[in-house]
Amino acid sequence: MTQQPFELPHFYMPYPARLNPHVDEARAHSTEWAREMGMLEGSGIWEQADLDAHDYGLLCAYTHPECDGPALSLITDWYVWVFFFDDHFLETFKRTQDRAGGKAYLDRLPLFMPMDLSTPMPQPQNPVEAGLADLWTRTVPTMSADWRRRFAVATEHLLNESLWELSNINEGRVANPVEYIEMRRKVGGAPWSSGLVEYATAEVPASVAESRPLRVLMETFSDAVHLRNDLFSYQREVEDEGELSNGVLVLEKFFGCTTQEAADTVNDVLTSRLHQFEHTALTEVPAVALEQGLTPAEVKAVAAYTQGLQDWQSGGHEWHMRSSRYMNERAEPTTPWRGPSGAGTSAADVGALLAAAGAERLRAYTHVPYQKVGPSLLPDFHMPFEVELCPHLAATRGHLTEWTHRMGMLQEGVWDEDKLAAYDLALCSAGLDPDATPEALDLSAQWLAWGTYGDDYYPLVFGHRRDLAAARLTTQRLSDCMPLDGEPALIPVNGMERGLIDLWARTTAAMTAEERRTLKDAVDVMTESWVWELSNQLQNRIPDPVDYLEMRRATFGSDLTLSLCRMGHGPAVPPEVYRSGPVRSLENAAIDYACLLNDVFSYQKEIEYEGEIHNAILVVQNFFGVDYPTALDVVHDLMTQRMQQFEHVAAHELPIVYEDFGLTDEGREGMRNYVLDLQNWMAAILNWHQKVDRYKAGYLARRAHGFLPDRAPAVPALS
Repeated sequence: MTQQPFELPHFYMPYPARLNPHVDEARAHSTEWAREMGMLEGSGIWEQADLDAHDYGLLCAYTHPECDGPALSLITDWYVWVFFFDDHFLETFKRTQDRAGGKAYLDRLPLFMPMDLSTPMPQPQNPVEAGLADLWTRTVPTMSADWRRRFAVATEHLLNESLWELSNINEGRVANPVEYIEMRRKVGGAPWSSGLVEYATAEVPASVAESRPLRVLMETFSDAVHLRNDLFSYQREVEDEGELSNGVLVLEKFFGCTTQEAADTVNDVLTSRLHQFEHTALTEVPAVALEQGLTPAEVKAVAAYTQGLQDWQSGGHEWHMRSSRYMNERAEPTTPWRGPSGAGTSAADVGALLAAAGAERLRAYTHVPYQKVGPSLLPDFHMPFEVELCPHLAATRGHLTEWTHRMGMLQEGVWDEDKLAAYDLALCSAGLDPDATPEALDLSAQWLAWGTYGDDYYPLVFGHRRDLAAARLTTQRLSDCMPLDGEPALIPVNGMERGLIDLWARTTAAMTAEERRTLKDAVDVMTESWVWELSNQLQNRIPDPVDYLEMRRATFGSDLTLSLCRMGHGPAVPPEVYRSGPVRSLENAAIDYACLLNDVFSYQKEIEYEGEIHNAILVVQNFFGVDYPTALDVVHDLMTQRMQQFEHVAAHELPIVYEDFGLTDEGREGMRNYVLDLQNWMAAILNWHQKVDRYKAGYLARRAHGFLPDRAPAVPALS
């Protein structure tokens, strides 16, 4: 027997696995269904022996322990279909590296998922199409239109992102960790699985389905499911199939470590994601239910769905331990501890497991703020793009000072003219858009000033007062400062509100309704992320690494920046191009580079002077238990890989997107200009950080971040 490449770690699994009593019914039904769809003898992919060995009936009986027999049979059919698709796509297109054929194959599949079942479907041409047509027809009548839309999107992601895996095989390229986590969610299918959890338990109310807490539940569930699968499937995928999309391999290459060390680190990340799931379920989900005014029945539905995700975790693990599809020799059992149970009980093992899990969870809450760390260490940044400054910079500096005075942002105790000058936000705008008109440059600098002021305001005003309620009220009022349909804006009570009302009116004057909605959503995402930061600050909780990196994009105002950039390129670039995987990958790589760059420069400012916990270097220090220089090396390596990914996508993946979407010459030129905007954005942000005083040790020593004497910032009164 082939030797295992590593020993499986001891998994954290706090929920007991339970088996649905209808397991035999599901097994029998799914076998007959697979044969009827043409997936067994004669398919060239599976024989019945393969299906029996994989035992998807057991998988679904473990992951959906409470649904009735017909529901379990239907869900099992879905899993037979998705695993057949995976193997069919592997044999037909991955092994032959036929990307064109793979794309044509995938393009037909959405035709078998119409929102309206009266819409005719084409005649199926293979078992995957036949299975999808049958399953869709049997599943969606009992679910709402909102669920249909969400499940169809998740299914399309699951299918279409197989092209990303195929492209990486073609190029012999291993993804970086951040790219991998993002794409694995889509390719791995756990968001799709969460839709079937709703089918089996209860549908999530539409009012909260897209909220951060429910999104985080789904994403942490997804990451844990996928990372666990990567550990069990490493031998089959990497050594047998030549797959490059495996988390153990990704970390092995990123850290330059042994396979065993990479596997242990993947398990650490998996455990962290489960801790994040629990934290979100116990703190954020009840809060959003209260905020949205859910009825008792809706609260019960969310609780049932959350329980369903927990059942999937424990049941999925139990199935991996038993299925012949995976490497599971010498795997340690993970039955939740219920105390010693007789002769042979290893108290030392139990104690070590509990101590390790408890120490990891506790470490996130034990950071001592305001530690002296000295000047920020600055590595040699990889920046392949040159900065170019707009010639109107000098005039914009003066206009920005005048504007912030007029808005009242220099009279509230957070900023004064000295701080505004030290931050020199006009310099950043001048690099972001070197060809801007004087008016456009003024507007850009004022948006940057407003966002930076708000980012400083929340922790200083609400953090010092420990006033989460006032922060939530302020966030809602800021959203109300951006009317969509001509309704009157609020009467402003402070500089933030006055500034946003002014910027909104001038920016949206010539926008379409859809553009206004997009911009408002982008601002809302940013301001709501400041409340997330504040909540962590009040708990003294260093975030989970994955959650931090994804929320950092929001706190940095990235969606706002991107929406303003996109609007400059007109309708020649269709919205679906911006939604495509490669374009999102390009944007996220640029955003992460800029966010991590800011964390490197601001380390002393945030850790030593502000008592901040939202910094990637601190997150890495806390998670891996390493010192500042070591954590900086990890963050710097990730920055470099994100920049290299940006260059890779721009050079190799975007031309394929242009072909796939049949972009016109005008559309291609618009996309090339958009890429140039992102290049300018990254180069300008690096130049700004290098030039301004905001992060320099001498300035920080002179102007330790805090309130100005005898001034109290204004906050709206609670009513």
